[in-house]
Amino acid sequence: MRWLLVLAMLPMPVAGQYTLYTCTVTSKGYVVGAKLPPSGIFLKSAAGPWRHAGFNLPFLSALDYDPRDPSTVYVAAGNGLLRVSNRGEQWKILTGSDVTELLDVSVDPNAPGTIYFSHTAGIQVSHDAGATWSDASSSLHRKYTAAIRVDRRRSGVLVAGNEEGIFRSEDGGNRWRLAGAAGIQVLHLEQSPHDPCYWLAATEGGGLFASSDCGVTFESNGNLGVGRNLYDIAFDPSSPNRIAVAGWGPGVAITEDRGKTWQLRNSGLPAPTVWSVAFDPASPGRIYASVHEEALYVSNDNGLTWAKDGLEGSAVFRMKFVPEAPQR
Repeated sequence: MRWLLVLAMLPMPVAGQYTLYTCTVTSKGYVVGAKLPPSGIFLKSAAGPWRHAGFNLPFLSALDYDPRDPSTVYVAAGNGLLRVSNRGEQWKILTGSDVTELLDVSVDPNAPGTIYFSHTAGIQVSHDAGATWSDASSSLHRKYTAAIRVDRRRSGVLVAGNEEGIFRSEDGGNRWRLAGAAGIQVLHLEQSPHDPCYWLAATEGGGLFASSDCGVTFESNGNLGVGRNLYDIAFDPSSPNRIAVAGWGPGVAITEDRGKTWQLRNSGLPAPTVWSVAFDPASPGRIYASVHEEALYVSNDNGLTWAKDGLEGSAVFRMKFVPEAPQR
């Protein structure tokens, strides 16, 4: 009986609660000049339905949050960087009219108040939670930058993807060096939550590129997506070897061996034109995928089968699970 008493005194694990945020445009059947259907941020908590939050805004490209304060989400939009709080109900634009067409955003988890965003004219950084901004791309030859990520191990270490490949900076964007995929347009970057030295990059026509040396160098990961556009990468929080990739042509591709082999998992999807994918960190095996102008689909068996989940007629350009309370 003593072991039962000891067991009862131990803290029991509690599953984290998350809200799924999406950058959504409802564009199927839209005619120029007509009233725009609800678009912008849609969110869904673990126990609730989909909800359109805040303003009707069709040009949202990406979002991120500060792990110290997940109640505030930063959104890269067509008209600037937005700070969104109160579960999507309070919006504030943090940039001026001179900054438009934002493509990605990344919060530095090791430097309070430091936010980076990429746009069609380069990369900018704020060290005061968006009150002021400065250029962080002066040494890049080509400015159009679709992807930006902060290395979660150390403040100021950045990996970016633009028209000329993958670049890395160790000083907050003052100096950049080419890390791989030379001459290829990079569309997205992700760092593994299990191994911070393992990165993947999705490209336009060049397939996937991988780094195992903390983003210092990237090499081709094989033939997946070559000649097609790959738009998103999702690492499974529950499995270090399971990764999903979304694209137009491949649809949803999943690896169970950290990129050595890939399987197309599109059974039940209406088309292999997928913008984004995301694993549910609170429900192992559950993954979401956005099929262009069809709907958001969900699978509870890692993509072996799919069912419609909502947001019909939409394109979800990016989605992210955000903790409902600070992680401890």
